[in-house]
Amino acid sequence: MPPQDFEQSLMKKLTWKLIPFLCICFMAAFIDRVNVGFAKDTMGAELGFSTAVYGFGAGVFFIGYFLFEVPSNLILERVGARLWIARIMIVWGLISGAMAFVSGTTSFYVLRFLLGAAEAGFFPGVILYLTYWFPAAYRSRTIALFMTAAVMSNIIGSPISGMLLELNGAWGLRGYQWLFMVEALPSLVLGVVVFLRLPNGPRQAKWLSTEELSWLENRLQKERAVQEPTHDHAYPP
Repeated sequence: MPPQDFEQSLMKKLTWKLIPFLCICFMAAFIDRVNVGFAKDTMGAELGFSTAVYGFGAGVFFIGYFLFEVPSNLILERVGARLWIARIMIVWGLISGAMAFVSGTTSFYVLRFLLGAAEAGFFPGVILYLTYWFPAAYRSRTIALFMTAAVMSNIIGSPISGMLLELNGAWGLRGYQWLFMVEALPSLVLGVVVFLRLPNGPRQAKWLSTEELSWLENRLQKERAVQEPTHDHAYPP
């Protein structure tokens, strides 16, 4: 196969093997982040939250996100993408589901802060993870494909959230409680799948041939060799 065709074929293979699954994970994260907006009317009325209380509680998510974004990425490089992304997804799924049992302003604020802290490393962690696989010339397109998940989450998540809110009263639960519990489940399941199936890097990808792995490692190592030392990062073993 000509070198250019080989390169294009490999990039297409990497894209199909990684991006759709990572997009699904990002959709689950985005839905768990914004579903508090769908729950606003019923949850606020049930718990007696003013608009100011609810708005601050919804926004405190970003405080936790900001504080833990960089530390989370540093840990990802140390322990590996598979373990850390799985941990992120499972923990945020548990916290998101726990939002169904908020009983007052304190628990609302705490859980939203913890959700932000738990999710903080996911998006930047995936961006870092993609640098383990894709040469620089392909990264902007790959990242753009990954970010389309945010749009898709609104298209898919909005009608699902509406249907779950209509379960108000079923089995003694409020609609917003159904919303938080059900929409947390994909994150939990996907977190387990990440732990079982996501390779830390190309060397753990059984679906790469020896020739493909050798080409990819050589290409990425050459690119890192010309970077400034302060911008270099450890290559996954």
